[in-house]
Amino acid sequence: MEIKKCVKESFSVIGKEGSTKDGAGFIQKLWEDANSHFHEVAHLAKKDENGNIGGIWGAMSDFSRSFKPWENHFTEGLYLAGVEVADEAEAPAGWVKWTLPGYEYLYVKCTEEDVFVKVLKYMEEQGIELAGAVHDFNCPQENGQGYMFFPICKL
Repeated sequence: MEIKKCVKESFSVIGKEGSTKDGAGFIQKLWEDANSHFHEVAHLAKKDENGNIGGIWGAMSDFSRSFKPWENHFTEGLYLAGVEVADEAEAPAGWVKWTLPGYEYLYVKCTEEDVFVKVLKYMEEQGIELAGAVHDFNCPQENGQGYMFFPICKL
């Protein structure tokens, strides 16, 4: 597992929002809802220079919506299954927009089991603290390859 660093300025995501209070499997249900209605927000998606969608995010926040890590040992919080959009984009009815703060991140390609636990262990060993909620990222330019982004310093 290769752990890399990057800086990502503040960005916005429009998606389908749910919480751990919605019960088991809620994240999968959010993705099914977002994917089946993607045509409603496709025109808002940020695109790269080749016209490809810039990024699909599973953004997370604590219940206060301040983008702190999930509570109660990372078992309780909010999740937004969506697409990165321009900051001025407005969410259509039935969709929610979050504008996430900028951070320096550790990020890891999800190619093995327990990436979340392994990166948290690495961070603890290195004396690095989590500065916010961890986010899932799927890269359209890499056939949807999944990554996890661990904020370590707020910009």
